Amino acid sequence: MFCWLSRLCGELSTPTRRTTQLIWSSAARSMVLSSQRIPELSSFVARTNTCGELRSSHLGQEVTLCGWIQFRRQNIFLVLRDFHGLVQVVIPQDESAASVKKILCEAPMESVVQVSGTVISRPPGQKNPKMPTGEIEIKVKTAKLLNSCKKLPFEIKDFMKKTETLRLQYRYLDLRSAQMQYNLRLRSQMVMKMREYLCNLHGFVDVETPTLFKRTPGGAKEFVIPSREPGKFYSLPQSPQQFKQLLMVGGLDRYFQVARCYRDEGSRPDRQPEFTQIDIEMSFVDQTGVQSLIEGLLQYSWPSDKDPLVVPFPSMPFAEALASYGTDKPDTRFGMKIVDISDMFRNTEVGFLQDALSKPQGTVKAICIRKGAKYLKRKDIESIRKFAADHFNEEVLPIFLKTNENWNSPVAKFIMEEQGLGLVKLLETQEEDVVLLTAGEHKKACSLMGKLRLECADLLEARGVVLRDPALFSFLWVVDFPLFLPKEENPQELESAHHPFTAPHPSDIHLLYTEPHKVRSQHYDLVLNGNEIGGGSIRIHNSELQHYVLDTVLKEDVKLLSHLLQALDYGAPPHGGIALGLDRLMCLVTGAPSIRDVIAFPKSFRGHDLMSNAPDSIPPEELKPYHIQVSWPMDAETEKSSSNHPCRSES
Repeated sequence: MFCWLSRLCGELSTPTRRTTQLIWSSAARSMVLSSQRIPELSSFVARTNTCGELRSSHLGQEVTLCGWIQFRRQNIFLVLRDFHGLVQVVIPQDESAASVKKILCEAPMESVVQVSGTVISRPPGQKNPKMPTGEIEIKVKTAKLLNSCKKLPFEIKDFMKKTETLRLQYRYLDLRSAQMQYNLRLRSQMVMKMREYLCNLHGFVDVETPTLFKRTPGGAKEFVIPSREPGKFYSLPQSPQQFKQLLMVGGLDRYFQVARCYRDEGSRPDRQPEFTQIDIEMSFVDQTGVQSLIEGLLQYSWPSDKDPLVVPFPSMPFAEALASYGTDKPDTRFGMKIVDISDMFRNTEVGFLQDALSKPQGTVKAICIRKGAKYLKRKDIESIRKFAADHFNEEVLPIFLKTNENWNSPVAKFIMEEQGLGLVKLLETQEEDVVLLTAGEHKKACSLMGKLRLECADLLEARGVVLRDPALFSFLWVVDFPLFLPKEENPQELESAHHPFTAPHPSDIHLLYTEPHKVRSQHYDLVLNGNEIGGGSIRIHNSELQHYVLDTVLKEDVKLLSHLLQALDYGAPPHGGIALGLDRLMCLVTGAPSIRDVIAFPKSFRGHDLMSNAPDSIPPEELKPYHIQVSWPMDAETEKSSSNHPCRSES
């Protein structure tokens, strides 16, 4: 029996009309890969061509086109649009074609029509070089109105400003815009290339995993789904994590899925309750192997209209990312790094600096804003200081390196008199730069300065300074995360920094039983332009170790994961994987302002479907099979309105 590789080699050796191109992998190996044939966009349908494909080479041909009326001028010309582009149609003016003229002149904008006619050249001086079909037009012979359009809630033009609420309410109209068409089609093309790379070139198996599952301890909050068994519920999985590990136990070796995932996280900016991951798992792999796979995957699927990706991507330890950028997802397109200046102030007489440095993990941090004195206004500095006080309970001192006595506090002046030359040398400051300085516990001070770094970048760019090139894609691996973090609500207890199935760093396993808070993990994140677009880890494949982490360290109910622990006892191979957030990746690739612009039918900021008004109420009789009653909140207003509500019940 031939294996998949034998069949693939046989197919690649068969002569075809496909062109080949050379793709270099991260390991400097080259592969000759086949690109798809040009798709037959007019097969199986009632047209001969698309609106966007006709050129001078088609002159004299008889064609039939279908599309939407986008524009009409003086009842002589109209522009017909479909998914592929635009074409100009000449409306016949002679009396013999009065019926055709009536259809094309009276049909409202965005009506769907079918036209047949001849491809002709545009008259001299009327060609449109900005339009791909600008050299030709269609001399119409027959026309058919396929569907008339009512008055639209907004015009189907990208330059027309529409509120997001209106766009989501009429999403089926918003999808007609050129930008949405581009976003969704590019998404489809990239996913297809990813499938080719994983399945055809590297032997991955595409496996669909269940949507209805059981509650998982830890991690994000899951949606609960009632069953017909009293008191028993399904949960929608926040990721296929357990299933992908079980597939490795089952010997699939290489798994891949375009996976739907669900998180009941409420109202969060640029988050969706349902989202899509490129989910991957491999057996007998280490961290370097997973990273190389992802670099090759992105390089292979990267859009041809963007600059090619350079691999391997740089890597940075978590501790360095926090110390230099104040975050585990640093935007490395610009500098303005955080600098530790604690040693300069060991003998300072400034009270709040002395106080900070006298405490454990106490530190003094600074960032230098190039030409900040030129661009930042007094209100900006006041806003920055207020943000630090309100959100971090920290003081931020601005130091302006130019003669402007009004903007510097007495403390800042004293600092410059005491440590001025050293500060200038360490931060490599120049005239008109601004230094922001804070003091406090290391992690908290870094986090604050990381926020201010981004805030200052926004302020400078709003005033014309280019810091972050929108055409630059700066990938970064962040590695060596802590395995556990203190719980916010109870710092004496630990929770998983990634998830409870992440393996500890081999060098730190001995600390797991004595000082678990010091253990590093085999967890890695992929960051793009300051956004986390992927995360993964090498997994725990030993049942005893997994049981210890769940039961002793995390205090979780191991019964919820008894199936996984049992599976690990039956010869589980070492394995690891990653999940790429497809929505966020596409948002960055297309330059869209929100992930909702790269999802066909997204939810609103509050998780609502404004088009269908979901979520919706269900009558009590339909809830009975699930043994559920609705208990309505009772305040002054709802008590009055809910007393007559058809779904009200006590429970």
